[in-house]
Amino acid sequence: MKKKFVAIMMAAATAGTLLAGCGSAPATDAAKADTAAETAATEAVAAATDAAEAVTEAAEGATEAPAADAGEVPGLVEGDYSTPQEVKVWVADNAVDFTNEQIAEFQKANPDLADWTFTVEPVGEGDAATNVITDVEAGADVYTFAQDQIARLVSAGALEEVAPDNVAWVKAANDEGSVGAATVGDTLYAYPVTSDNGYFMYYDKSVVTDPSDLDTIIKDCEAAGKNIYMEINSGWYNTAFFFATGCTLTYDTDDQGNFTAANVDYATDAGVAALKEMTKLANSSSFQNGSSAGNATNYAVIIDGTWDAESIKQVLGDNYACAKLPSFTTEDGQTYQMSGFGGFKLVGVKPQEDDAKLSVCDALAAYLTSGDVQLARYNAIGWGPSNTTAQASDEVKSDVALTALADQLQYTIPQGQYPSEYWDRAKALGDDIISKTITADASDEDLMAELQTFQDDCISYAQ
Repeated sequence: MKKKFVAIMMAAATAGTLLAGCGSAPATDAAKADTAAETAATEAVAAATDAAEAVTEAAEGATEAPAADAGEVPGLVEGDYSTPQEVKVWVADNAVDFTNEQIAEFQKANPDLADWTFTVEPVGEGDAATNVITDVEAGADVYTFAQDQIARLVSAGALEEVAPDNVAWVKAANDEGSVGAATVGDTLYAYPVTSDNGYFMYYDKSVVTDPSDLDTIIKDCEAAGKNIYMEINSGWYNTAFFFATGCTLTYDTDDQGNFTAANVDYATDAGVAALKEMTKLANSSSFQNGSSAGNATNYAVIIDGTWDAESIKQVLGDNYACAKLPSFTTEDGQTYQMSGFGGFKLVGVKPQEDDAKLSVCDALAAYLTSGDVQLARYNAIGWGPSNTTAQASDEVKSDVALTALADQLQYTIPQGQYPSEYWDRAKALGDDIISKTITADASDEDLMAELQTFQDDCISYAQ
C-alpha cells in the first residue's frame, strides 16, 4: 500500500472532526485562513458523507488527498502502531542532542510510539545524500540534507514524496525559497528546516545613505574613502549579477551525480548587462575583491554570510547594519535586484514498505520541521528557520543578519549541483575583470564574445 492510499484513509477517518481540527494559520496566510473558516462547516459535512467514496476513489487511482489545515502541524495517521519498529535519523553532529530531546517530546505526544526505537546518528547534511544513495536500504529513514542533493536523491529513489495531506501545510508554513528548494518539477519531496545559507550585505550605516541602490553605495563609499568587499571571482557570488538580469546557469544530473545537461544563457543581452555592472563595480576605487571579514580592512560594505556576523559587528560597532543585496540600474534605465544562490537544509523521508513506519517517519519529519521546533533549534544551535512564523519571532527578528538573509533569499535560486570546472571557470571570468582584461569600456560585441566563450565552456562540462 502506497502513501497516497494511506493519506486518503486518513482523510476519511478524520472527516468528522474537521471542525474541531481547524487551527490558526500563520499571519502571512491570514486570507487563506479566513476562507477556510467560512467554508469549514460545509466541507466537514461533505467529507463525512463522502468518506467511503474517497476510499474507493483512492483505490481507483485518485492522485490527491484533501489538504491539511495550514495552521496545524500534521500529526500521526490513525492506525495500528502496536508493533514496535526502529526509525533511524541522521542529523548534523551539533544537532544530535537537540534532536534526541525533540524526539522524546514527539513520543510523549504520541503514546502509541512509546515502545518504538528512534536512533539518532551524526551524519552531516553535506554527506547524507551520498551515504543514502550508496546504500538506500541501510540509509536513515529520516535525514537532513543540503538542497543541492535533492535531484540525485529523487533520481535514486531515496526520497518519498511529502505526504499529500502535508503538502499544503509545508507550503503555507515555510518561505518560498525553501519550498522551491524542496521541490522537483511540481512535486514536493522534502520538509524545509532552514533558510540560512546565502549572502547579503553588511554595511556601515554612518556611510551608506541608501543600502537599496548599488550606485549610491559606490558613491558613498568613494566619498568616505571606505572599501566595498565582494568576491566577484567566485561562481557563488558573481551569479548575483547574472541571475539578477534573468540569466540561467544550472546543470542536470543522473542518479549517480553525473552531469547530463547544462542550461546556460549568459551569452545574451541580459548577460552583457550583468557583465557591465560587474566591471562598473570593479572599476570603483572603493572595490576590494573578497568576502572574508577576517581579511577585510577599512570597509563600509561587505557581501558575506551569517557566519561572519559577530566579527563584522565588532568592527562596525554602533553603525552595524544589514540588508538584502542592492539593486542596480543599467544603461537602458532598467533596474534589477541582485540575486544569486540560496542555501537550505531539508528533511527527507526514505521510501518505506510498511505503512505504519512510513506514517511515523512523515509525522516525525513534520514535527522536527514545525515552527516551534525550528525556533527552539535556532535558540539552541543557531540554525536560521525557514518557517515564516519562527522567522517573525522576536528572537529571530532581533537577529538583523538572519533578517537580511531572509529578505535576500526571496530573490535567489537554490544552489544545485555544479561541476568543479564551473567554479574554476567562473573564477577566471572574475579574475579577468579584476585584472582589467575585461574592461568597463569594452564594446558590447567584445563582452558578448567573452560570454559566448564562457557559455560554451560551461556547456562542455556536461558533455
